[in-house]
Amino acid sequence: MKDRLQHSMAELAQLLDAPRQTGTALGNWRWTVRQRLAALRDDLAHESGFTTDGWLMAREGHVLRERNSLLHRMATLSPSVLETPDPDDVRHDLRRLLADVTHHRQRIHDLVYDDVEIELGGSE
Repeated sequence: MKDRLQHSMAELAQLLDAPRQTGTALGNWRWTVRQRLAALRDDLAHESGFTTDGWLMAREGHVLRERNSLLHRMATLSPSVLETPDPDDVRHDLRRLLADVTHHRQRIHDLVYDDVEIELGGSE
């Protein structure tokens, strides 16, 4: 089963890939994109500690700083979803954000994997 963060990312990506709208449909699209961005922000904000091993604490600190940077970008992008005249600019910025969240999510998975491997003794 997909985790909540991945689900939020998929919902936003689906909206960004939707055909271009005009008029009232564009306004509805913008509002829905902003709601999906808020859901993604909430899911990302609920991340917490990933490791119990001191050896991995520096990497965890980096992951948490990266998360905070992504949250700041989301806060900056949120009003522009409704205000930016060209929706293609919004799409571009949000696609870049989704790519960065995907990379962040992978770093989380790598960190959790390394923590479990250290706990279990790894292959050595």
